[in-house]
Amino acid sequence: MAYSFLSRFRVKPQCEDDFVGLARQMEGLVDREPGTLRFQFFRLGEPGMFAVFESFADEAADKAHMETDHGKPLIERMIACMDGGYEREMLYDLEGKQ
Repeated sequence: MAYSFLSRFRVKPQCEDDFVGLARQMEGLVDREPGTLRFQFFRLGEPGMFAVFESFADEAADKAHMETDHGKPLIERMIACMDGGYEREMLYDLEGKQ
């Protein structure tokens, strides 16, 4: 079973363009990370709201993603763009158990 989740968050209005650029950079880099199955950002219906869908082979691959030399500075810059924290919702395969 994959280790997957959806994170929702608000981005400061003055940072939206910068955030979108950083998100696109991150999407372009994750394919080089072993264990990353899917990684995609989305705009949500409410202004200023975004989400990212992340799916990894396991929890260790998610932790490794957070520590990559190419990703760590991008993640820090994206978090600085957020207006508050983020809410992570774990996703489970239909056949899997929690």
